[in-house]
Amino acid sequence: MEFHARPIFPKGFSCASRNCGLKPAARDLSVFVSSVPAAAAAVFTRNRFPGAPVIVGRELIANGRLSAIVVNSKVSNVGTGETGILNARRMGIAASAELGVRADEVLMSSTGVIGKQLPIELIENGLRGIAADLTDDPMIGAEGIMTTDTRPKALSTTIGDVTITWVGKGAGMIEPNMATMLAYIFTDARFDAPTLDRMLRYAVEDSFNMLSIDSDTSTSDTCVIMANGLGGEIGEEAFAQALRAGCIRMAEMMARDGEGATKLLRARVDGARTRADARRAAKAIINSPLVKTMAFGADPNVGRVLMAVGKCVDVEQDPAKIAIWINDVPVFADLCRTAFDEAALRKLLAGDPVDIRVDLGIGEESATAFGCDLTHGYIDENAAYYSS
Repeated sequence: MEFHARPIFPKGFSCASRNCGLKPAARDLSVFVSSVPAAAAAVFTRNRFPGAPVIVGRELIANGRLSAIVVNSKVSNVGTGETGILNARRMGIAASAELGVRADEVLMSSTGVIGKQLPIELIENGLRGIAADLTDDPMIGAEGIMTTDTRPKALSTTIGDVTITWVGKGAGMIEPNMATMLAYIFTDARFDAPTLDRMLRYAVEDSFNMLSIDSDTSTSDTCVIMANGLGGEIGEEAFAQALRAGCIRMAEMMARDGEGATKLLRARVDGARTRADARRAAKAIINSPLVKTMAFGADPNVGRVLMAVGKCVDVEQDPAKIAIWINDVPVFADLCRTAFDEAALRKLLAGDPVDIRVDLGIGEESATAFGCDLTHGYIDENAAYYSS
């Protein structure tokens, strides 16, 4: 599947973003809108301390219909009690008034610092007149939802007469248990809400649910899909496969832009007895601080991969059958480190991405996890995040 060189929106979708005063100068408020009401589905964080927008969003998405999404960055509206719930609703109402859509068809998201009340007046003032700023460039909307991201993230593809566009953000506090930090998917394909829900969950399972920057599940994770039908019909199987591929690409974009990251880290586990075993082992590799620092330091330390797999005591495995490759170089087999060219492999590890593949050799199931290296920059970013 090919993605557009520069992302575009499907028919009927547009966005706008502004600075409303949450950040000193950068865009901190975005809206995404469909010209007609759209069928919609979403998945949210399973963190037991969800933010106010997630609580309200679960209520709104039950209708299976959205016309717009409004998002602010810098302040997450988490840990804010009943005031936070009221502010989330006010945010949706303000966006609905400016965009000319029903308030119960506007889903809101907030991302940023936890435990601070949302400066709702700044957001309401920032939304005034925003309809005049609507554009067909998804990157504009992507800029307004960034927190510690270093670059906006959007991509799109066209299949037949329909287009799918992904807009996302996420750089830290990421190990989803449903989706990822914030991901919005727009399409002009015609599907009903239950079908969208089924396809979204299928796509999320092998993409955002296999993504981890730091093993921490955010309180604000949200992934939404809107389908306004203006592009007409498309086969469900073809659409579902394209949706999954785009979610995987977006997950890789988020991993590569993890806080302080210098490279994408991918771990594939083959030959597992069960799919759950493959997923657990792949995530263990991605989440290991020792593997992550190995990737950062371009150090082909095979023992760290062995450790990460071996510590998965609930995963069926036989050490005598395990084989390991790093960037396609065989580094372990038959219970021994292979005689690989260490200098050559160091050069490969210095690049981007770093790919680790493990074959457990006892079954047919496989899984791939996405992450990044662990650098000094991650500590610098998070040691002072509250004030950043």
